[in-house]
Amino acid sequence: MSHLMNTYNRQPVAFTHGEGVWMFDENGKRYLDALSGIAVNTLGHAHPRLTAAIAAQAGKLIHTSNVYRVREQEALSDKLTALAAMDDVFFCNSGCEANEAAIKLARLYGHQQGIDSPAVIVMEQAFHGRTLATLSATGNRKVQAGFEPLVSGFVRVPFDDLAAVEAVAQNNPNVVAILFEVIQGEGGINICHKEFLQSLRALCDAKGWLLMLDEVQSGIGRTGKWFAHQHAGIKPDVMTLAKGLGSGVPIGACLTTGAAFGVFKPGNHGSTFGGNPLACVAALTTLEVIEQDKLMVNATRQGENIRAGMAAALAGVAGIVDIRGEGLMIGIQLDRPCGELVNLAREAGLLLNVTQDSVIRLLPALTYTDADSKQLVDILAPVVKQFLGA
Repeated sequence: MSHLMNTYNRQPVAFTHGEGVWMFDENGKRYLDALSGIAVNTLGHAHPRLTAAIAAQAGKLIHTSNVYRVREQEALSDKLTALAAMDDVFFCNSGCEANEAAIKLARLYGHQQGIDSPAVIVMEQAFHGRTLATLSATGNRKVQAGFEPLVSGFVRVPFDDLAAVEAVAQNNPNVVAILFEVIQGEGGINICHKEFLQSLRALCDAKGWLLMLDEVQSGIGRTGKWFAHQHAGIKPDVMTLAKGLGSGVPIGACLTTGAAFGVFKPGNHGSTFGGNPLACVAALTTLEVIEQDKLMVNATRQGENIRAGMAAALAGVAGIVDIRGEGLMIGIQLDRPCGELVNLAREAGLLLNVTQDSVIRLLPALTYTDADSKQLVDILAPVVKQFLGA
């Protein structure tokens, strides 16, 4: 009997180990992993360079506290800010903590501008976390229900709708920042237009707002660039990262530049575990492997392989609404709720999930090969056809 708190609808399977893009259950059955721990296991499972680096660091220091200098943290900050062309970074343990830091920073920035009740624009269908502030910023009533009163200070607009943002700009003098995902993950793999990002950058510059991008799921090479906003050629003032940064070791990051740089001072924010040596070594190794093995180029290639393969296999099948994505962040939208596909796919030896009731979400490791992508399509397409009665 388990004494775990009943906060998850867990699937009836437990895994003993993984090898690359494969996972093995207690009965020895293997599964092709197309979820990667929800965009976390960037390098797949048991990557030899990652496991060696983690083991070596664990034999030296796991944790020292931010009371002291942490050399591994300093090295990671140098690497991340160079990749992002930003100025500094705060390390924490998760995506919601990184977004919490961004929200606190925006409020402090607003007060420094003389605004007593600073507001942050957020998007419909967004997901930013489950702390009270990030839950309030999230655009999903199902997630928020029962946790009222929510944190105030958020103004919600439709995703990828510039006119709606401009309307707020004209009518709300308390706005100090805008926070959103370049690609909504939990929201259904919704991709904003590059022109939207470019226009928001210009609007934020004109209004003195902070442009804050949640790249928790879309960052760290998943879309074929280090960060998804780089496809639009813009730079945010604040960017949050987590999930794939440590390839399974918990770590989050909040980067700043421009007007956001230097807003936090000693005592304004902190984290006991954030940026400990073990997590930073895992992140540094992840970034190193992505570079050395050209995994961003591979993410683009395999994403195209999977989307094209599914489009060909499902051509003419009634019930397919859209197949979309960027790199290895892929959504297949059906015309009906399809949560049952999670079980059907697992029984067929494929791990995935469904979000927004009707969107199959695929988040494979960046180490997928052409053969892995073909096998994904060969397993998934017949399962989808079976489900749709095609």
